[in-house]
Amino acid sequence: QVRLAESAGGSVQAGGSLRLSCTASGITNKRYCMAWFRQGPGKEREMVASIDPTGTTTYADSVKGRFTISEDNAKNTLYLQMNSLEPEDTAMYYCAADHQYGGRCYYRTLAYWGQGTQVTVSS
Repeated sequence: QVRLAESAGGSVQAGGSLRLSCTASGITNKRYCMAWFRQGPGKEREMVASIDPTGTTTYADSVKGRFTISEDNAKNTLYLQMNSLEPEDTAMYYCAADHQYGGRCYYRTLAYWGQGTQVTVSS
């Protein structure tokens, strides 16, 4: 059984930085697709960043140049470094993961999710 556990988020002022981590247990190989999602107040959930088994990353336009997704396979840990935070980044952040299927990642239907962690950015 795959389990994902996010670190505590936090509250920062605009322009500040936070790093989220997500520790995975029950992962038996390294060929997982992983991503960070967020859902702000009154907003739909959106994918913030993703990383596939080759290390290829993608980012939402709203966070490009400010957020960095990375992973430490030895520790089974996914990270999201968030810099130059803006009030619009306030949201519950979730990490998610799943196997590849047919050699591809399907980020819209990831099977495993963490419980979420709150990030609040004040102006």
